[in-house]
Amino acid sequence: MRKVVVNLCRMMLAVVFILSGFVKAVDPLGTQYKMGDYLEAMGLGGLVPNTVLLAASVLLSALEFCIGIFLLFAIRRRLSSRLSLVLMIAMTPLTLWLALANPISDCGCFGDAVVLTNWQTFWKNVVLLAAAIVVTRWPTDMFRFVSESNQWIVVNYSVVFILIVSGWSLYDLPQFDFRPYHIGANIKEGMEIPEGAEQPEFETTFILEKNGERREFTLDDYPDSTWTFVDSKTVQTRQGYVPPIHDFSITNSDGEDMTEEVLNDKGYTFLLISPHLEYADDARHDLINELFEYAQEHGYPFYCLTASTDEAIERWRDMTGAEYDFCQTDEITLKTIIRSNPGLMLLKAGTVIRKWSHNNLPQIEPDLLSMPLEQSEIGQMPQDSVPGKITRILLWFVLPLALLSLADRTWMWTKWVRRRKNRRNKTTQIITNKKETTMRKKIVAGNWKMNMNLQDGIALAKELNETLKADKPNCGVVICTPFIHLASIAQFLDQDIIGLGAENCADKEKGAFTGEVSAEMVKSTGAQYVILGHSERREYYKETPEILKEKVLLAQKNGLKVIFCIGESLAEREAGKQNEVVKAELEGSVFNLSEEDFRKIVIAYEPIWAIGTGKTATAEQAEEIHAYIRSIIAEKYGQAVADDTTILYGGSCKASNAPELFAKPDIDGGLIGGASLKAADFKGIIDAWKK
Repeated sequence: MRKVVVNLCRMMLAVVFILSGFVKAVDPLGTQYKMGDYLEAMGLGGLVPNTVLLAASVLLSALEFCIGIFLLFAIRRRLSSRLSLVLMIAMTPLTLWLALANPISDCGCFGDAVVLTNWQTFWKNVVLLAAAIVVTRWPTDMFRFVSESNQWIVVNYSVVFILIVSGWSLYDLPQFDFRPYHIGANIKEGMEIPEGAEQPEFETTFILEKNGERREFTLDDYPDSTWTFVDSKTVQTRQGYVPPIHDFSITNSDGEDMTEEVLNDKGYTFLLISPHLEYADDARHDLINELFEYAQEHGYPFYCLTASTDEAIERWRDMTGAEYDFCQTDEITLKTIIRSNPGLMLLKAGTVIRKWSHNNLPQIEPDLLSMPLEQSEIGQMPQDSVPGKITRILLWFVLPLALLSLADRTWMWTKWVRRRKNRRNKTTQIITNKKETTMRKKIVAGNWKMNMNLQDGIALAKELNETLKADKPNCGVVICTPFIHLASIAQFLDQDIIGLGAENCADKEKGAFTGEVSAEMVKSTGAQYVILGHSERREYYKETPEILKEKVLLAQKNGLKVIFCIGESLAEREAGKQNEVVKAELEGSVFNLSEEDFRKIVIAYEPIWAIGTGKTATAEQAEEIHAYIRSIIAEKYGQAVADDTTILYGGSCKASNAPELFAKPDIDGGLIGGASLKAADFKGIIDAWKK
C-alpha cells in the first residue's frame, strides 16, 4: 500500500510539474511579465532587469518540466524528489500570501492555459507539498520506466527539448496561444456579456444631515425631505461576469475612440503592436514599411497600437521612416495580444486571422504585390491547428521516450529471463543418503556485547586463539567485541582461524558525530565483520530500517562482512506475525542490495523473546523460521543465492542444545551471546559441528 501511495503521489507531481513547466516554456515572455507583477506587488518593481527576468522564466520552466520528467521516469529518485519538495516549500507560503493579500489576481502557475484563483492555487500547493513529502520520504519506492544505464538519454533529451521550445517561442510566437486574442477569436464577441450572465452588484450609501446630526442611509431606508444630502459612496459588493476581453480600446492621435470603427470594419485591418516603441526591435522596419505600402495600395487600414509617449513615437518615425498612423492602447492589453515587440496582427471583420513576430513577418513577393489578401495565403486562416501541434509534440518528444521505455523494459525483461535461466542451470542439489549438502559456510559467532574490560577481553581472545589452534574447528568462528578491544586483539589473533568483528558501526561516513565509530575506523583496526540490526540496537537506540540500510551500505563500502540480525518479539510471535516481521526487516534494509552484494551478507535470526532469557526456540520452531527466511531470499534473488546464504540462530544457544539446532538443514550456525564470554562454553558450541 505504501508503494501504491508513493507512486500515486509521484505521478500527480510529475503531471503537474510537466504541465506547469511546458505552458511556461511555450510563453516565456508571459512568465517574465508575471514575475514582474510579483516584484511590483512586493515593492521591488524595476530593480531586476528584464533580461534577467526573461532568463529566470526560461530556467524556471525548464526546471519544472525536467523535475516532472525525472519524477515520471524515476530518474535520480532522491535528487528529483528533494527538488520537488524544495520547490513546494518555497511556493506554498508564497501562494498563501497571494491568497491573503490578493496583490495579483492569478499566480500564473499554468500560464494562461489554466487560470486558478489564489485560494485554489494555495490549496493545490498544499496537496502537492504533502505529495512531495511522501515521495521524498520513500524515494526508492518509485518504480522505474527506464533503467539507470539509459536514463542519461531521457535527461539530455528532455533538457534540450524544453530549451528549444522556449527558444523557438521567443524567436517566433508561442506555439499554443491560450489568450483571448488567439487566431480565430472575434474580439468584439470576446467583449460581450452573455444574456443572463451574473451582473456586478453595487451598494450606494447616502450621508444625510438633520439638526446637526449626520447619519448613513441606503435606498431601502432613505428618509424624508427634512434631511439634507451631504455625500454618497458606492462600493461593489459582487464581481459579476467579466468578459474575456474587457480592456481593448483604440484611441487615435486626436483623442477619438476608434475601437468600434476597427472592429466593425468588414474587411482586413493590419495592426502593428508595440507596447513600448522605446524597446521595440527596429531590424525589420523596411519590411514593415513594405507591408504598410501594400496595405495602402489595396485600401487596408494599417495602424500601430502602442502605449508609448508622443516623443517615443516621433523617435520611431525618425528611425524607421514610418508613415502609418499611431494609436494609443493599454500596455497590458498590447502585451496580452501578441508576445513580440513589435508584432503584427491581421484582422478581418474583427476576427484575428494571422499573427506574426517581428522575426517572422510575411514576405510580400513582387509578383504578389497586386494580389489582394482575399486571394493571398496570408489573408486566410492558417491550417496549423492545435491538434496538429499536439501531434507534432507527441511525435517529437512523447513517442521517442515511449519507444525508449518500451525497448528498455523489453531488454530488462529478457535480461531477467536470461539471469533466471542461468540461476536454474547453476542450481544443483546433491542428495546423498537422503541428506542435503550445500556449500554455504557454517559459522559460530560470539557477541560479547558490553562486557569485559580490555585486559579481560584480551585474555579471553588469547585463550580462544590458542585452544582453536590446537583443536581446529569444523566451522568458521568469529568474535565480535566492543570497539576498545578490536585493535589490541587484532594484533595477535590468527584470523585464518578466528575472524574479528565489531558489534556496530555508525550510519555516517565521517564528520562531527561525537562518540560514533565509522565503518572505515572499524576496518582500520583489522576487523573483518560487523554486527548490524541487533534487536538491542533496534529497541534501545531506535535504529530504523533506513538507518540500518545506510550502515549496511557503508560497511560493505569499507569491505566489512555484515552479520545482519532479524527477529520478532514475544508479542509478535504469539500473534503469529513472525514471518511478516522478519520479511519486513529484510526488505527495509538489505533487499535493496544487488545480488552480488547480498551474497556477502550473513543473516542472524534472533527471536527477541529468547535472548538472554534462558528460553530457546525449539529446533523445529527455529528450522521453520529459517526455512521461511531462505524462501523469501529465493523469491528476491533466486534459489542459488538462497542456498548459499548463511543463516545463523541467535537465541540462548548453548553447548547442550547446539547439536540439535545445528542438525537442522537451514540452520548454519549460531550468534552466541552470554555463552561466548567463557572459552569453554563457546568451544562447546563450536564443537557441535563435530558431532
